[in-house]
Amino acid sequence: MKKTVFALLAAATVAVGSIATAPQAQARGGAVAAGVLGGLVGGALIGGAIANSRPAYAEPAPVYVEEPPCRLVRERFWDGYGWRFRRVRVCD
Repeated sequence: MKKTVFALLAAATVAVGSIATAPQAQARGGAVAAGVLGGLVGGALIGGAIANSRPAYAEPAPVYVEEPPCRLVRERFWDGYGWRFRRVRVCD
């Protein structure tokens, strides 16, 4: 589907561009305005098609990991000056 839309847009852009630059077209308001209008419409169509396309990167599926049960244990240690206590996380 995308290829068809892009091919049609490219053909329309080339057709409008060739009409605007035809040898018999003079640099008066009508021919120049048609070329500018054709370029704006073609750019808007191509930009809209690109904006609506899907992103190239897809987010991976979530992974759930079961963490082991942990608990806080009071531990006594020597700090060089005396005995002190601290809480340590212990996981089984």
